[in-house]
Amino acid sequence: MRSRIIISVIMVFFTVSFLGAKETDTKKKIKLDKDQPIQIVSDRLDAYNEKKLVVFSGHAVATQGDKIIKADRLFLYYKKDPQKDPRVPEKAGAQDTGSAGDLEKIEAKGNVTITQGERIVTGNDAIFYQDTQQIIMIGNAVMREGRNVIHGDRIVVFLDEDRGVVESVEKSRVRATIYPEDNKDKKK
Repeated sequence: MRSRIIISVIMVFFTVSFLGAKETDTKKKIKLDKDQPIQIVSDRLDAYNEKKLVVFSGHAVATQGDKIIKADRLFLYYKKDPQKDPRVPEKAGAQDTGSAGDLEKIEAKGNVTITQGERIVTGNDAIFYQDTQQIIMIGNAVMREGRNVIHGDRIVVFLDEDRGVVESVEKSRVRATIYPEDNKDKKK
């Protein structure tokens, strides 16, 4: 039990060091990205006004600031209007899928790759929460930054805090390959 705690502390240290490679300039950029527009391209778009859902399918790519999300399908969920009475029908022809400010989350399904600067996170599925600037990657989750690689079943990246958590399921373990910085290269 004691060795598990020590290993957990070491993994947290490496993960924080791994994710904290960028200094305050990156943190400022990350916080500003939340207010930037999201540009999405795909082969097809389906909008469901009642569900406040827009589905982009076929090589979908979403870009916001320096964040890029690529997946087979992207599901954009907009916040429900608490002021609106669901018993009152919308005007005929009214099209209101929401604006980027109303975005609640983006679900990415199938062959997901999320890139931010040198950091690349891949996996089967992911959820990006707009308000909290949090990404949860599940299924064969891998995080890379430079030559450093961390494997787990679930990776949670807290963009505003420039940190992350890598978790594994029972009978599986988190694996990391960390390359210490070479001081000779820094001096050049």
